[in-house]
Formats: sequence, structure tokens, C-alpha cells
Amino acid sequence: IKQSYSGDMIVKPLENKNFIQQTPAITKYLKSLPEVKNLSVRYLSGGKVEANYRSKTNPYDKTDQLNATIAGIDPVMEQAATGMGDSLIAGEYLSASDVNSVVVGSKLLSQYSRVQEPGLTLLDGVEIGDKIRVTIDDFAKEYTVKGVIKSKVELVSSRVFMLDTELRKILNRSDYGANEIAINLIASASPENVTDHMEESRFANFAEYQTWEESQGSFFKDIQLTFGILGNVIGSIGLAVATITIFIVIYINAITRRKFIGILKGIGVYPEAIEFSYIFQSLFYSVAGTVIGSFVLFKFLVPYFDNNPIDFPFSDGILAVTFESTMIRILILIFATFLAGYFPAKLITKQNTLDTILDRN
Repeated sequence: IKQSYSGDMIVKPLENKNFIQQTPAITKYLKSLPEVKNLSVRYLSGGKVEANYRSKTNPYDKTDQLNATIAGIDPVMEQAATGMGDSLIAGEYLSASDVNSVVVGSKLLSQYSRVQEPGLTLLDGVEIGDKIRVTIDDFAKEYTVKGVIKSKVELVSSRVFMLDTELRKILNRSDYGANEIAINLIASASPENVTDHMEESRFANFAEYQTWEESQGSFFKDIQLTFGILGNVIGSIGLAVATITIFIVIYINAITRRKFIGILKGIGVYPEAIEFSYIFQSLFYSVAGTVIGSFVLFKFLVPYFDNNPIDFPFSDGILAVTFESTMIRILILIFATFLAGYFPAKLITKQNTLDTILDRN
């Protein structure tokens, strides 16, 4: 959503307004902010899209049409903000002179749909170069399909895109009132800070300002929370398995060396020194394992999945791992292995010295 639709933050109309008030002034002000890298102004309208009407011979046949969101964009600004042209799977991207062309989202076309959902109408057999008829209120016009865009964000792949100048003319939007402004910020900028700044500016009462996370709604936050819980559960199981494994290794090691531990105690070695040696052994295992594991994780696994993400239906799956979260798990593991090394050694060293030398129970 952040990459393909909203950018780092997005501007939307107020709940009681049909479009963003004072759009030109807000756009000019946003461009003047040093945190703003680029932005895309979009105009939206509901409409009907009809295909195959030229080949229809029987007026009683079902019309091949559907309701869709028509989006007017500046192709250059949209490409800079979301890289829309990179998501094309057929045809070409819009140019500034394509007043009679559109780019269609793949979820509106039957040949690109994975499953034909009951009750869902899709356009059949629409190819690059075909004509479709777009109807908005009383306006109807034929457009040539120049490209097909496929995105895992439904708000993108279920729209029909045309030039913003064309849609503004259809809607008679002479005040340039837009419906969305997607904004990309520089790497060091905070979306929350810029959003707060806009809400405190003189444009606060003309639009709604959201970070990319706020624009997702509760459904995506629930997905994010679910994956977070699953990650913590799996991580906890991993820590528990590692702790139990080290406990078993140290305990077996101490049991097999029970006689030698008794001899060490008999010649005057302090029990604390023996316990420390086993603690040091367990810490060596955990530190060596985490160093090797972290090296493999950040050097090989994370870059690999960044370049070869898992193709989930709703997103590209990568390893969302941070150094800070890894360090927290490492510290927990080291503490757990400290206890796993201490208790087995303590159980052996507190036994009677003569019994341990003679290996008696």
C-alpha cells in the first residue's frame, strides 16, 4: 500500500466533502516542505465501463459492463510517487498526450482474474488496443485500452486510469478539487511529524491528513497484528527449544564428568569455579550460535528475500527483521542459557564430594 498507493502519507477529503478543498494551495504548500520528495494528485469518480458493445447483435443479451472507479492522474507525477508504470503487465503506460486512452486494472478483466467470484462482473476478452466505453453521469466516451496494470493493492488494480485533465473536464472540476494526494517523503522524514504539521497549519480544515499506516484501516492492522503475534509465538518456541537443548547438553556433560567434578572438589577447587566453567560453556554455545545465526540472517537470508519475495496474494513476503528486535532475542537467549548452564552444574556440585568421586547415588 505504501509503495503502490498512498506513499508515506496521503491527503483525502473531509468526511462531509466530496473532494479536497483548496487543492492547488495545499499542493503548492506541500511541495514547499523540505520533507516532501514528490507527490501525485488524483481525481476520482464512479462510472460504468462497458466492453464488447460493438459486437453485440441481440439487444436483449446481457451487457458486458461493470461499475468501477475512474481515476485521473498526471502520469509523470504518479510514476514518481508510486512507480505505477512499473506494474504494467501488458501494453504501455499513459503519456501526456493520451487523451483518448486509458490503463485498466487487471481485477476488472476476466483473463487476469484467478477466480471468478459469484456475483462479480468482469469485462471479457478486452485486449490492448480494444475500445471500451466509459460513462460518468450523462457523459459517455470511447477510450482505447493502452495498458493493463496489476497490483496487489485492490485500490490500484480495480481502477481505470486516464489523464487528470480529461477527467477534470468530464467532471467540470474547474477548481482543481482532487480526491487523493499521495506523498513520498525523504528518507529521514517522519510521516507522523509531517501529518501533525499539516493538521496544525492553515490547511487543517480543508482536508484529512493520514500516514500510510492510518490509511490502511483496521483490516490491514489486524493482519499486521496477527503476523506479529505469530512471530512472537514462533520466536518464543525457538527460545524455549534452544534453552532446553543447552540444559540437556550441559546436564549430560556434567553427569558424565560427575566423578571428575568430585575429584576437583576433593583437591580444593571451589564449587563456584566449577559452576562458572559450565556457565561459561553454555554462554559460549549461545554467543557462538547467535553470532553465526545473525551473520547468516542479515548477510544472506534478508537480502535474498528482499530480491526474491514470496508471492502472497495480498503482498510480497519478505523477512521483516530489524537489528534491534534481533538483539532483544539474543539477550533473552543468553540469559536463558545462563540459567540452563547454572542449574545442572549446581545440582552436581552440591552433592556429597565422596559420593561423586565414588560415583554413588
